[in-house]
Amino acid sequence: MSDRRFSVVICVYTEDRWDDILAAVDSVRRQSLPALETLLVVDHNPPLLDRLGKEFKEYGAEGGSAPQGEEVRVLANAGPRGLSAGRNTGIAAARGEFVAFLDDDAVAERDWLRYFAEGYADHRVMAVGGRTMAAWASGRRPRWFPEEFDWVVGCTYRGLPPGKVRVRNVLGGNASFRRNAFDASGGFATGIGRDGDKRPLGCEETELCIRLARALPEAVLLIDDRAVIHHKVPAAREQFGYFRTRAYAEGLSKALVARSVGAAKGLESERRYTTRVLPAGVVRGLRDALLGRRGGAGRAGAIVAGVVVAACGYAVGSVRARRGGATFSSGPVTPLPSTGGTSG
Repeated sequence: MSDRRFSVVICVYTEDRWDDILAAVDSVRRQSLPALETLLVVDHNPPLLDRLGKEFKEYGAEGGSAPQGEEVRVLANAGPRGLSAGRNTGIAAARGEFVAFLDDDAVAERDWLRYFAEGYADHRVMAVGGRTMAAWASGRRPRWFPEEFDWVVGCTYRGLPPGKVRVRNVLGGNASFRRNAFDASGGFATGIGRDGDKRPLGCEETELCIRLARALPEAVLLIDDRAVIHHKVPAAREQFGYFRTRAYAEGLSKALVARSVGAAKGLESERRYTTRVLPAGVVRGLRDALLGRRGGAGRAGAIVAGVVVAACGYAVGSVRARRGGATFSSGPVTPLPSTGGTSG
Protein backbone atom coordinates (compact mmCIF):
# COMPACT_ATOMS: atom_id res chain seq x y z
CA MET A 1 0.00 0.00 0.00
CA SER A 2 1.35 3.43 -0.87
CA ASP A 3 2.00 6.11 1.74
CA ARG A 4 0.36 9.52 1.32
CA ARG A 5 3.75 11.23 1.19
CA PHE A 6 6.51 11.91 -1.28
CA SER A 7 9.20 9.59 -2.54
CA VAL A 8 11.98 11.79 -3.94
CA VAL A 9 14.01 10.31 -6.81
CA ILE A 10 17.50 11.60 -7.59
CA CYS A 11 19.25 9.94 -10.54
CA VAL A 12 23.07 9.99 -10.38
CA TYR A 13 25.76 8.77 -12.73
CA THR A 14 29.20 10.16 -11.83
CA GLU A 15 31.40 10.51 -8.74
CA ASP A 16 32.47 13.90 -10.10
CA ARG A 17 29.24 15.24 -8.60
CA TRP A 18 29.73 13.68 -5.17
CA ASP A 19 29.41 16.91 -3.20
CA ASP A 20 26.42 17.97 -5.32
CA ILE A 21 24.68 14.65 -4.63
CA LEU A 22 25.17 15.02 -0.88
CA ALA A 23 23.84 18.59 -1.04
CA ALA A 24 20.76 17.46 -3.00
CA VAL A 25 19.99 14.73 -0.44
CA ASP A 26 20.53 17.16 2.44
CA SER A 27 18.05 19.61 0.91
CA VAL A 28 15.42 16.85 0.82
CA ARG A 29 16.11 16.00 4.47
CA ARG A 30 15.49 19.62 5.44
CA GLN A 31 12.02 19.89 3.89
CA SER A 32 9.27 21.48 5.98
CA LEU A 33 7.06 18.64 4.75
CA PRO A 34 9.22 15.54 5.38
CA ALA A 35 9.66 13.15 2.49
CA LEU A 36 8.83 9.50 3.05
CA GLU A 37 12.14 8.50 1.43
CA THR A 38 14.90 9.59 -0.91
CA LEU A 39 15.78 7.17 -3.70
CA LEU A 40 19.25 7.53 -5.21
CA VAL A 41 19.26 5.67 -8.53
CA VAL A 42 22.78 5.01 -9.83
CA ASP A 43 23.13 4.76 -13.61
CA HIS A 44 25.42 1.78 -14.35
CA ASN A 45 28.33 2.94 -12.19
CA PRO A 46 29.25 0.15 -9.70
CA PRO A 47 31.93 2.16 -7.81
CA LEU A 48 29.45 5.01 -7.23
CA LEU A 49 26.73 2.54 -6.25
CA ASP A 50 29.04 0.97 -3.67
CA ARG A 51 30.24 4.33 -2.32
CA LEU A 52 26.72 5.71 -1.93
CA GLY A 53 25.54 2.45 -0.35
CA LYS A 54 28.20 2.83 2.34
CA GLU A 55 27.57 6.57 2.77
CA PHE A 56 23.87 6.11 3.46
CA LYS A 57 23.86 2.68 5.08
CA GLU A 58 22.71 4.07 8.43
CA TYR A 59 19.81 5.89 6.75
CA GLY A 60 18.26 2.81 5.15
CA ALA A 61 14.90 1.32 6.01
CA GLU A 62 16.30 -1.77 7.70
CA GLY A 63 15.39 -1.76 11.37
CA GLY A 64 13.53 1.53 11.03
CA SER A 65 16.66 3.42 12.10
CA ALA A 66 16.23 6.46 9.90
CA PRO A 67 14.45 9.49 11.44
CA GLN A 68 11.36 10.80 9.66
CA GLY A 69 12.31 12.33 6.33
CA GLU A 70 15.85 10.94 6.36
CA GLU A 71 15.45 7.46 4.89
CA VAL A 72 17.73 7.02 1.87
CA ARG A 73 17.72 4.00 -0.40
CA VAL A 74 20.44 3.47 -3.00
CA LEU A 75 19.38 1.54 -6.10
CA ALA A 76 20.99 0.44 -9.35
CA ASN A 77 19.29 1.50 -12.57
CA ALA A 78 17.36 -1.62 -13.54
CA GLY A 79 17.00 -0.61 -17.20
CA PRO A 80 19.23 0.57 -20.04
CA ARG A 81 21.70 3.36 -19.41
CA GLY A 82 20.13 6.82 -19.29
CA LEU A 83 18.01 9.21 -17.27
CA SER A 84 14.63 7.85 -18.38
CA ALA A 85 15.33 4.29 -17.25
CA GLY A 86 16.82 5.60 -14.01
CA ARG A 87 13.66 7.53 -13.26
CA ASN A 88 11.55 4.49 -14.10
CA THR A 89 13.60 2.46 -11.61
CA GLY A 90 12.88 5.06 -8.95
CA ILE A 91 9.17 5.07 -9.78
CA ALA A 92 9.03 1.28 -9.55
CA ALA A 93 10.68 1.31 -6.11
CA ALA A 94 8.75 4.28 -4.70
CA ARG A 95 6.40 3.66 -1.80
CA GLY A 96 4.88 7.14 -1.64
CA GLU A 97 1.62 8.21 -3.22
CA PHE A 98 3.57 11.00 -4.91
CA VAL A 99 6.93 10.80 -6.68
CA ALA A 100 9.10 13.91 -6.96
CA PHE A 101 12.22 14.29 -9.10
CA LEU A 102 15.25 16.41 -8.23
CA ASP A 103 18.40 16.84 -10.33
CA ASP A 104 21.59 15.52 -8.77
CA ASP A 105 23.26 18.95 -9.07
CA ALA A 106 20.39 20.95 -7.54
CA VAL A 107 19.16 21.84 -4.07
CA ALA A 108 15.53 22.35 -3.12
CA GLU A 109 14.26 25.19 -0.96
CA ARG A 110 12.74 24.21 2.37
CA ASP A 111 9.06 24.39 1.27
CA TRP A 112 9.55 22.64 -2.09
CA LEU A 113 7.52 19.53 -1.23
CA ARG A 114 4.93 21.51 0.74
CA TYR A 115 4.03 23.57 -2.32
CA PHE A 116 3.89 20.42 -4.45
CA ALA A 117 1.53 18.85 -1.92
CA GLU A 118 -0.83 21.83 -2.00
CA GLY A 119 -1.38 21.26 -5.71
CA TYR A 120 -2.64 17.73 -5.13
CA ALA A 121 -5.58 18.92 -3.00
CA ASP A 122 -7.48 18.79 -6.31
CA HIS A 123 -7.90 15.11 -7.19
CA ARG A 124 -7.65 15.93 -10.92
CA VAL A 125 -4.06 17.13 -10.57
CA MET A 126 -1.68 14.44 -11.80
CA ALA A 127 1.58 16.43 -11.90
CA VAL A 128 3.02 19.54 -10.25
CA GLY A 129 6.27 21.20 -11.30
CA GLY A 130 8.19 24.11 -9.88
CA ARG A 131 10.62 26.93 -10.68
CA THR A 132 14.30 26.17 -11.27
CA MET A 133 16.78 28.98 -10.66
CA ALA A 134 20.28 29.00 -12.14
CA ALA A 135 23.27 28.99 -9.80
CA TRP A 136 25.96 30.22 -12.20
CA ALA A 137 29.50 29.01 -11.53
CA SER A 138 30.82 32.49 -12.36
CA GLY A 139 28.44 34.06 -9.86
CA ARG A 140 26.23 35.77 -12.42
CA ARG A 141 24.52 35.20 -15.75
CA PRO A 142 26.81 35.69 -18.78
CA ARG A 143 25.81 39.00 -20.41
CA TRP A 144 25.15 37.34 -23.76
CA PHE A 145 22.97 34.52 -22.34
CA PRO A 146 19.24 35.21 -23.00
CA GLU A 147 16.73 34.37 -20.27
CA GLU A 148 14.50 32.92 -23.01
CA PHE A 149 17.03 30.08 -23.33
CA ASP A 150 17.52 29.20 -19.67
CA TRP A 151 16.13 25.76 -20.53
CA VAL A 152 19.55 25.15 -22.09
CA VAL A 153 20.95 24.88 -18.55
CA GLY A 154 17.91 23.09 -17.13
CA CYS A 155 16.22 26.15 -15.63
CA THR A 156 12.92 27.99 -15.86
CA TYR A 157 13.01 30.32 -18.85
CA ARG A 158 11.38 33.61 -19.79
CA GLY A 159 8.08 32.85 -21.50
CA LEU A 160 6.69 30.39 -18.96
CA PRO A 161 3.64 31.84 -17.20
CA PRO A 162 4.22 32.94 -13.58
CA GLY A 163 2.31 31.82 -10.51
CA LYS A 164 0.36 28.60 -10.17
CA VAL A 165 -0.84 27.74 -13.66
CA ARG A 166 -1.96 24.86 -15.82
CA VAL A 167 0.63 23.67 -18.37
CA ARG A 168 1.11 21.08 -21.10
CA ASN A 169 4.15 19.60 -19.37
CA VAL A 170 6.28 20.00 -16.28
CA LEU A 171 10.09 20.21 -16.43
CA GLY A 172 11.74 16.96 -15.39
CA GLY A 173 14.45 18.15 -12.99
CA ASN A 174 11.90 19.83 -10.71
CA ALA A 175 8.65 17.91 -10.94
CA SER A 176 6.29 15.56 -9.16
CA PHE A 177 3.57 13.11 -10.18
CA ARG A 178 0.92 11.02 -8.53
CA ARG A 179 2.27 7.48 -8.44
CA ASN A 180 -0.84 6.20 -10.20
CA ALA A 181 -0.24 8.59 -13.12
CA PHE A 182 2.38 6.10 -14.30
CA ASP A 183 -0.12 3.26 -14.06
CA ALA A 184 -2.25 5.13 -16.60
CA SER A 185 0.43 6.38 -18.98
CA GLY A 186 3.47 4.18 -18.50
CA GLY A 187 6.90 5.47 -17.57
CA PHE A 188 9.47 7.73 -19.18
CA ALA A 189 10.39 6.75 -22.74
CA THR A 190 13.91 5.40 -23.12
CA GLY A 191 15.87 6.67 -26.10
CA ILE A 192 14.77 10.30 -25.72
CA GLY A 193 16.41 11.69 -22.59
CA ARG A 194 19.96 12.05 -21.35
CA ASP A 195 22.60 9.36 -21.13
CA GLY A 196 25.32 10.61 -18.80
CA ASP A 197 27.82 12.90 -20.50
CA LYS A 198 26.74 12.04 -24.04
CA ARG A 199 24.90 14.51 -26.29
CA PRO A 200 22.54 16.51 -24.00
CA LEU A 201 19.17 15.28 -25.23
CA GLY A 202 15.95 16.04 -23.36
CA CYS A 203 12.16 16.27 -23.67
CA GLU A 204 11.42 12.92 -22.04
CA GLU A 205 9.12 14.67 -19.55
CA THR A 206 7.30 16.47 -22.39
CA GLU A 207 6.56 13.21 -24.17
CA LEU A 208 5.40 11.58 -20.92
CA CYS A 209 3.09 14.46 -19.99
CA ILE A 210 1.43 14.42 -23.40
CA ARG A 211 0.87 10.67 -23.11
CA LEU A 212 -0.54 11.19 -19.63
CA ALA A 213 -3.01 13.81 -20.85
CA ARG A 214 -4.14 11.44 -23.59
CA ALA A 215 -4.58 8.53 -21.17
CA LEU A 216 -6.43 10.72 -18.64
CA PRO A 217 -8.18 13.55 -20.53
CA GLU A 218 -9.44 15.05 -17.27
CA ALA A 219 -5.92 15.27 -15.84
CA VAL A 220 -4.54 18.64 -14.74
CA LEU A 221 -0.81 19.41 -14.85
CA LEU A 222 0.44 22.44 -12.94
CA ILE A 223 3.52 24.55 -12.38
CA ASP A 224 3.70 26.35 -9.04
CA ASP A 225 6.63 28.75 -9.14
CA ARG A 226 6.82 28.84 -5.34
CA ALA A 227 8.31 25.31 -5.44
CA VAL A 228 11.87 26.44 -6.04
CA ILE A 229 15.12 24.60 -6.59
CA HIS A 230 18.55 26.02 -7.37
CA HIS A 231 20.34 24.25 -10.22
CA LYS A 232 24.12 24.39 -10.50
CA VAL A 233 25.45 25.63 -13.85
CA PRO A 234 29.13 24.67 -14.24
CA ALA A 235 31.54 26.95 -16.08
CA ALA A 236 31.54 24.74 -19.18
CA ARG A 237 27.81 25.30 -19.61
CA GLU A 238 28.21 29.05 -19.52
CA GLN A 239 30.03 28.87 -22.87
CA PHE A 240 28.44 29.43 -26.28
CA GLY A 241 29.71 26.04 -27.47
CA TYR A 242 27.50 24.25 -24.95
CA PHE A 243 24.60 26.58 -25.76
CA ARG A 244 24.85 25.61 -29.43
CA THR A 245 25.21 21.87 -28.68
CA ARG A 246 22.28 21.82 -26.30
CA ALA A 247 20.03 23.74 -28.71
CA TYR A 248 20.84 21.27 -31.49
CA ALA A 249 20.13 18.33 -29.18
CA GLU A 250 16.80 19.89 -28.23
CA GLY A 251 15.84 19.92 -31.90
CA LEU A 252 16.72 16.24 -32.18
CA SER A 253 14.63 15.51 -29.08
CA LYS A 254 11.62 17.49 -30.30
CA ALA A 255 11.65 15.43 -33.48
CA LEU A 256 11.33 12.25 -31.42
CA VAL A 257 8.53 13.73 -29.34
CA ALA A 258 6.67 14.77 -32.50
CA ARG A 259 7.07 11.26 -33.89
CA SER A 260 5.73 9.74 -30.67
CA VAL A 261 2.74 11.98 -29.97
CA GLY A 262 2.29 13.92 -33.23
CA ALA A 263 3.52 17.37 -34.20
CA ALA A 264 0.25 19.08 -33.20
CA LYS A 265 0.73 18.30 -29.51
CA GLY A 266 4.47 17.81 -29.57
CA LEU A 267 5.09 21.36 -30.79
CA GLU A 268 2.02 23.11 -29.39
CA SER A 269 3.84 25.18 -26.75
CA GLU A 270 6.88 25.66 -28.95
CA ARG A 271 4.85 27.51 -31.60
CA ARG A 272 3.90 30.26 -29.17
CA TYR A 273 7.45 30.35 -27.84
CA THR A 274 9.03 30.79 -31.29
CA THR A 275 6.45 33.22 -32.68
CA ARG A 276 5.94 35.46 -29.64
CA VAL A 277 8.48 34.97 -26.85
CA LEU A 278 11.66 34.78 -28.94
CA PRO A 279 10.90 37.71 -31.30
CA ALA A 280 10.19 39.85 -28.23
CA GLY A 281 13.54 38.76 -26.83
CA VAL A 282 15.36 39.77 -30.01
CA VAL A 283 13.67 43.19 -29.97
CA ARG A 284 14.58 43.65 -26.30
CA GLY A 285 18.20 42.77 -27.00
CA LEU A 286 18.49 45.11 -29.94
CA ARG A 287 16.87 47.90 -27.96
CA ASP A 288 19.40 47.41 -25.17
CA ALA A 289 22.21 47.50 -27.72
CA LEU A 290 20.93 50.78 -29.14
CA LEU A 291 20.79 52.21 -25.62
CA GLY A 292 24.38 51.19 -25.05
CA ARG A 293 23.61 48.44 -22.55
CA ARG A 294 26.21 45.69 -22.57
CA GLY A 295 25.16 42.27 -23.79
CA GLY A 296 22.07 43.33 -25.71
CA ALA A 297 23.43 42.52 -29.16
CA GLY A 298 24.86 39.25 -27.88
CA ARG A 299 21.52 38.15 -26.46
CA ALA A 300 19.70 39.00 -29.68
CA GLY A 301 22.29 37.09 -31.69
CA ALA A 302 22.19 34.11 -29.34
CA ILE A 303 18.40 33.87 -29.71
CA VAL A 304 18.65 33.83 -33.50
CA ALA A 305 21.50 31.31 -33.43
CA GLY A 306 19.62 29.10 -30.97
CA VAL A 307 16.53 29.00 -33.17
CA VAL A 308 18.53 28.18 -36.30
CA VAL A 309 20.54 25.43 -34.61
CA ALA A 310 17.47 23.89 -32.95
CA ALA A 311 15.64 23.93 -36.28
CA CYS A 312 18.57 22.12 -37.90
CA GLY A 313 18.48 19.52 -35.13
CA TYR A 314 14.75 19.06 -35.63
CA ALA A 315 15.18 18.58 -39.37
CA VAL A 316 17.97 16.02 -38.90
CA GLY A 317 16.02 14.24 -36.16
CA SER A 318 12.89 14.07 -38.29
CA VAL A 319 14.78 12.46 -41.16
CA ARG A 320 16.42 9.95 -38.85
CA ALA A 321 13.11 9.08 -37.23
CA ARG A 322 11.44 8.51 -40.60
CA ARG A 323 14.30 6.28 -41.69
CA GLY A 324 14.19 4.31 -38.46
CA GLY A 325 17.57 5.59 -37.31
CA ALA A 326 16.24 6.67 -33.92
CA THR A 327 14.35 4.39 -31.57
CA PHE A 328 12.60 4.89 -28.26
CA SER A 329 10.11 2.97 -26.21
CA SER A 330 7.84 3.33 -23.22
CA GLY A 331 5.75 0.90 -21.26
CA PRO A 332 4.22 0.14 -17.87
CA VAL A 333 6.26 0.60 -14.70
CA THR A 334 6.01 -2.50 -12.54
CA PRO A 335 6.45 -1.88 -8.80
CA LEU A 336 9.59 -3.48 -7.38
CA PRO A 337 9.36 -5.72 -4.31
CA SER A 338 10.53 -3.96 -1.16
CA THR A 339 14.14 -4.79 -0.32
CA GLY A 340 13.76 -3.75 3.30
CA GLY A 341 16.76 -1.45 3.27
CA THR A 342 19.53 0.32 1.42
CA SER A 343 21.07 -1.55 -1.49
CA GLY A 344 24.59 -0.98 -2.61
